[in-house]
Amino acid sequence: MSVRHRRTAAAVVIAAAAVAGAFAPAIANAAPQATFLNGTAGNHLTISNGTPWVVMNGTRVNFGTDVRDLAWNPSGTKAAFVDSQGNLDVANPNGTGRVVVAKNPGGQTWSHPTWQVAKAYQGDEVPAKDNLIFVASKAGVTRLETVPATARNGKPAQLSLNAYFGEGSTPLPTTANNWPNSGGDVGTIVYDNAKTGEVYIRDDYLRQQGGSFVKGSEPALSPSGEEIVFVRSVAGHDHIFETSLTDSKHVAHDLTPHATTNYTEPTFSPDGRTIAFRTPTGIDTIGDNGRGAPVQVSSYTGLAAYRG
Repeated sequence: MSVRHRRTAAAVVIAAAAVAGAFAPAIANAAPQATFLNGTAGNHLTISNGTPWVVMNGTRVNFGTDVRDLAWNPSGTKAAFVDSQGNLDVANPNGTGRVVVAKNPGGQTWSHPTWQVAKAYQGDEVPAKDNLIFVASKAGVTRLETVPATARNGKPAQLSLNAYFGEGSTPLPTTANNWPNSGGDVGTIVYDNAKTGEVYIRDDYLRQQGGSFVKGSEPALSPSGEEIVFVRSVAGHDHIFETSLTDSKHVAHDLTPHATTNYTEPTFSPDGRTIAFRTPTGIDTIGDNGRGAPVQVSSYTGLAAYRG
């Protein structure tokens, strides 16, 4: 079984356990719960795991529906996630004001939304954007789709993926694409492809052109849009790597060279100076460019995301 498939299976087990434990509300006269490390106060870090409970600001917030793969808009004023019905929702940070942006038509699994926000640039050359990009899987085939973040019961469309000029006539893969993540101020996204094992970039400033960038998976862009963190297997364990979009040689630096377990699902803090990632026992952080050693900030296990 692949690392990705093992991780998916483990996530199901973790989510089920969390419902009965770490993320569940306290029940009067119930047996005492274990004490969990919750170092999310004051650092914008949030953790979702498929239950209604989202860990944030040193506490837990009940969103009233299952919250899977929560992502924040750059200002941190809205959260996007997949709900218990498999729909794509947007809500306020406390779970109120929930709107179904797109209703799952059935027979599909939606996952990992990212918020593509950009101001208009040079007139209409680069129009303003406020979109959600996510993964839609049907009959085992995954594609990237997009829908306006302000829609209500909107109809998603497949995301266009065009190769950079001069890269030949071979089209970019349109299936097996996963893990989209947006950053920067012109709507750039990165994503991975399960078949090629590559991280790809899509640049809206260049009219949706893009191409493969580096070997790896589960990429995330820095808020400046200039750095990428991603996962790569080393000696049987998943490590966190970082590279720069401005580096023409695409040199990847291992931020966790001494890892003895799997480090996955990295994400940047709003100031770009900290990287949070999942471990089998919770969430760790490390400084950008590998400054310092990994430090556990939470023993709640789930998907880490920073609220801007």
